Amino acid sequence: MNRLVLLPILPALLAASLAQAAPATYVIDPAHTYPSFEADHMGMSYWRGKLTKNAGTISYDKAAGSGSVDVQMDLASIDFGLDAMNAWAKGEQFFNVAKNPSASFKGRFDSAPGKLVGELTLNGRTKPMTLTIHQVKCMPHPLFKRDWCGADASGTFNREDFGLVAGKDWGFKMDVNLRIQVEAVVKE
Repeated sequence: MNRLVLLPILPALLAASLAQAAPATYVIDPAHTYPSFEADHMGMSYWRGKLTKNAGTISYDKAAGSGSVDVQMDLASIDFGLDAMNAWAKGEQFFNVAKNPSASFKGRFDSAPGKLVGELTLNGRTKPMTLTIHQVKCMPHPLFKRDWCGADASGTFNREDFGLVAGKDWGFKMDVNLRIQVEAVVKE
């Protein structure tokens, strides 16, 4: 094809590629997002639980691998699979959800996008935290016909840094593994 014929088309192609590279805002799907955690039980075992009510947004530029994440977690939705443990964790001796009903992770993609560098807010305290991203995948949502992305990320924090020391005197380890698996659909 003649190069002169391509010249008028070039600006349109460039504009189209720039439009696709712009960051998009995704709304977290609460039916497919369940932050989970593992916490020591006196060195005997690890208790695993999840938070079943979550919300938030993700700003993501797929071309650059950059953006930000804001995940809001409802602590009253904690589920260890044991009602008595759920009630204790919500009570005054631990999360005290009457005083601190939510936790959040806010961060920015780093290393295109191998890590999320940000802050965890829990029990009224905010501390730096980095999550390692294990996978990110985007595709058209089969029902909504909009862009849809999912990811899995994890990291570790010391719960004592957040004033959550229950069990420390009994030998409980203070490190908690947090895993956030998330799915989000681009905002209309």
